[in-house]
Amino acid sequence: METQGIFQRLITEVVGLLQEVTWTTTVDVLLVALIFFSVLRLFRGTQAVSLLRGLLVVALVALLAASRLTAFNWLIRNSLPVILVAIPVIFQPELRRALERLGRTAPLLGRGGRETAAQRVMHEVILAVETLSRERTGALIVLEGETGLEEYLESGQRLDAQVSARLLTTIFFPGTPLHDGAVIVRGDRVVAAACVLPLTARALPEGTLGTRHRAAVGITEQCDALSVVVSEETGIISVARNGRIARRLDAQRLRRILQAFFQPRRLSRNGA
Repeated sequence: METQGIFQRLITEVVGLLQEVTWTTTVDVLLVALIFFSVLRLFRGTQAVSLLRGLLVVALVALLAASRLTAFNWLIRNSLPVILVAIPVIFQPELRRALERLGRTAPLLGRGGRETAAQRVMHEVILAVETLSRERTGALIVLEGETGLEEYLESGQRLDAQVSARLLTTIFFPGTPLHDGAVIVRGDRVVAAACVLPLTARALPEGTLGTRHRAAVGITEQCDALSVVVSEETGIISVARNGRIARRLDAQRLRRILQAFFQPRRLSRNGA
């Protein structure tokens, strides 16, 4: 009987809450949900995701501690203005992109992800690299990992084309407007070309390696991307990952490295 009474009271409370729901409250909730969804879409594919997670963890710990610690509560209250000023500085690239999208009246809801074929992407990249190596044409191809590269896409020319050996060799053909810089691949799409990457400050194994190799190592120091480099002078194929570079690769070694990079995840998303 007691359980039945609790159940009836629960039903009564739920019915009462449902009766208070109006079309204005529904629109209010949907609007808030849309704002949160748009913010998450804006940060997706950038390094700001890690920063946002860290801020959420710090905010949660601060709220829990401030409810019991008087001095800590005073510190949080007085630090709030500084935090509000720091957030726009930290997320400046993402906020700038949001304003640009609003100015172009571009929709915030982009297309969804689609499955891609890792084997085909590896085949096309290896075929392009072999051709560029034989012709001694310099090239730098960056394969995006879990950390997005939106900050560096801004410095190049957006393409959003399917990965193919013909496209890659055409981009790096000497004299073309996009050959000087890096190509960034996300999933099975060449998302941008002629991108400017950060240079490593560390000494490379061979003193003759130039800006292209320094950029290949530099981007992998910042995130979990993988860079494939073809030397313009020697045609040597190199791969950089986690701040380290492997030189003098053949097609078989390159394929093994790419397979290790793509497994057991990758190519399950296609960025906007």
